[in-house]
Amino acid sequence: MTGDDVDDILMGINSYLKKPATKQIRPAFEQSQKEVDDLHKRTSEGIETARRNGKQIGQKSGATLHIKKKAPAKALIEKHSRDFRGMLTDGEVMKLTGLSRNTYYKYKKELAAELNL
Repeated sequence: MTGDDVDDILMGINSYLKKPATKQIRPAFEQSQKEVDDLHKRTSEGIETARRNGKQIGQKSGATLHIKKKAPAKALIEKHSRDFRGMLTDGEVMKLTGLSRNTYYKYKKELAAELNL
């Protein structure tokens, strides 16, 4: 903005140009929302049809994944963590194992339960 009468003209032009743009964009958004709603509806119908046909939807309750890295990581945690028989802090063991914080504490909790600590 320049600070004089030209500002009023520019604001008027911007306001004038926004109205047709809004009229053109609104139908596109409405069409997009309709497609999303249709997709949700078809997905839920497909899941319901699969259930009626006896298909398993999602993971079976109580099932666990077998992760190859889990046993070696737990062994390192047990060997090096101060809470078990090691000399390293939790942060140092996380760096050593390369585990994320949440995964590290999940494995540590499982180890404590296994060892009845």
